Amino acid sequence: MRLASLSSGSSGNSIYVGSDTTHILVDAGCSRKRIVEGLSKLDLSLDDIDAIFVTHEHSDHIASLHTILKKYDIPVFATKGTIQGIRISDKKGEMVSSEFHEIRADERLTVKDLTINPITIMHDALEPVAYRISCGDKKVGIATDLGCYNDYTVDNLRNMDAILIEANHDVRMLQTGPYPYMLKKRILGDKGHLSNEKSGELLCRILHDNLKGILLGHLSKENNLPELAYETVRVEIEMGENPYHGNDFPIIVAERNTLSPVIEV
Repeated sequence: MRLASLSSGSSGNSIYVGSDTTHILVDAGCSRKRIVEGLSKLDLSLDDIDAIFVTHEHSDHIASLHTILKKYDIPVFATKGTIQGIRISDKKGEMVSSEFHEIRADERLTVKDLTINPITIMHDALEPVAYRISCGDKKVGIATDLGCYNDYTVDNLRNMDAILIEANHDVRMLQTGPYPYMLKKRILGDKGHLSNEKSGELLCRILHDNLKGILLGHLSKENNLPELAYETVRVEIEMGENPYHGNDFPIIVAERNTLSPVIEV
């Protein structure tokens, strides 16, 4: 299996997961051009994509969905609430004829040789999910846009071979930054986004000897820095209640506009 971020951040997100025979996207929140460019570096095109799985209906996760569906007949999978949210946000009726496949959290489905397990998360969307994706005994996790986590989250992200996890903001940068008070409150709330520290704390609970790589994603442009996210998470691992050190695992910060290094498991 391969895991890579095509684009990551508050301005747009799209993630590639694939096996030798199956290729899927999680979200299409950046431009179609950027997705095409990222896939081309993987020797793929949108013609190769077998499905798109949507985490939730916010624009930074669905922005190019309608332009992709106009040209490509790719099945789109999302929860009932997310589909409803997409329809509500589709002011121009650009996706009125698009076919969406409804999924439910904790009910797995298969796309060729990939098994996809949606996971309930806390975020201010209608019915958001994270995803656990497996091929045989190989597993990757994708968890962004969660304001908090609990034992259920931890249990569903255990034993991953690779994971993309949110490290959205530095709390001090957010608190002292230019965002209005209500937006700061939303981001810091239980249905907002994980801070660098919380991302590291969650990772401390799911680390294991066979974890091949960690991608830190969905960094805020205004309230975070790549080097700050990396170092904060590394220190949390170093200081956390776990047997590992901060340099025991490859930690990669997913870039905003370019393909990340590919994690192969």
